Amino acid sequence: MLHLFYTVEYGQWQLFTQSEQIEAKTNLASLVQEIRATEQTQLLMFSMVSPKADLGFMLVTPDLQVANAFEKRLTLALGADVLSPAYSYFSMTEQSDCLSSHDEYPESIRADPDSPELATELEQANAQMINDRDEKLYPILPNWPVFCFSPLGKHRGDGQNSSLPAADQRKALLAAYARLGRRWQDRVFQVITGSSGLDSMEWGITLLSQDTTHIKNLMDEMRFDPVAANFAEFGDFYLGLQLPLDEIYRRLQL
Repeated sequence: MLHLFYTVEYGQWQLFTQSEQIEAKTNLASLVQEIRATEQTQLLMFSMVSPKADLGFMLVTPDLQVANAFEKRLTLALGADVLSPAYSYFSMTEQSDCLSSHDEYPESIRADPDSPELATELEQANAQMINDRDEKLYPILPNWPVFCFSPLGKHRGDGQNSSLPAADQRKALLAAYARLGRRWQDRVFQVITGSSGLDSMEWGITLLSQDTTHIKNLMDEMRFDPVAANFAEFGDFYLGLQLPLDEIYRRLQL
């Protein structure tokens, strides 16, 4: 998964003739169609809010070779030196550490392992686990207008090091943190991707919603949760609006 944010170099853009500008915008539109027609590939586009960036893309595809090729073409799609990279982040979807395993179900579902209803409840719980895993590994991004991205790292030092607690303690902490996020799942679509060994931060947090207020309120809760307060370090937040490309051109005055 690639998050790509650019600033528009208007001085360079204004050197183009009107016909060259039309050709450049047509080139980007054609590339967007090509990417979206690629198997197992999704592309979202954003008009970014604030001067941190002007234009944003979120590219999801299972093949790093494909992602890399499309990334280079997107950067040059409007012509050389028109789009200047402002920030980028590469991460991968992964199964959550806090998902229950099959061996844990009897204890977590019912104290009585001899219950005749246990097999049915185990089957339902196992189906839910598979569904949760698939949603994390293969998310289908909604066409919701408000987008927010931030990298997230682990705090290390001052006696609050998330790598120090025992594995079962870490899992319990993460499970509680995940339950907080799930309370917002009908209002905020959340994609948590891993980047350990790929970037200086450990995760990428992508949020999509119908309302900016929902994103703000969710993050207020999560940042004051004991897990985040003690162990998490958030990077910069990038806010954008998901729009059709022709509207993005108008917003950017291209």
